[in-house]
Amino acid sequence: MTPCQAVFGLALSATFLCASAETVGSVDTAFKLIGPDHKVVVEVFDDPKVGGVSCYLSRAKTGGFKGAIGLAEDKSDSSVACRQVGPIAFNGKVPRQEEVFTERASVFFKHVRVVRMVDARRNALVYLVYSDRLVDGSPKNSVTAVPVPASQPIPLQ
Repeated sequence: MTPCQAVFGLALSATFLCASAETVGSVDTAFKLIGPDHKVVVEVFDDPKVGGVSCYLSRAKTGGFKGAIGLAEDKSDSSVACRQVGPIAFNGKVPRQEEVFTERASVFFKHVRVVRMVDARRNALVYLVYSDRLVDGSPKNSVTAVPVPASQPIPLQ
């Protein structure tokens, strides 16, 4: 296996580990004469390794002509709220920190990411949303936590 094949395989497998989101709804924030309006979109995804936990992500989507053809760069403003929506069930051992969601925020180099962290001392799952760029990321972020019942220890890797 060549190094390129190894990197591609790793990137492809990492893509399948992350959750995919479905749109719950959106609101327009600015009218655009050509192309879609600027908006705030609310999406939901289920944690791929923790059954019974869903995360709601709100983020800005740039409209206009560039937004319509996929060339716009979305703003770094986003928020996350994760909640227990059913019985918590772990699908194997969970790393102390793991990316559980990523979505492109521009044609090149910018992504919105959600990372799950385990607070073992308090038996809680902490979710952080932020955006990054290849050269220059944004410090804008949002955090939420889901407590796990004390009778159910988090199986750490």
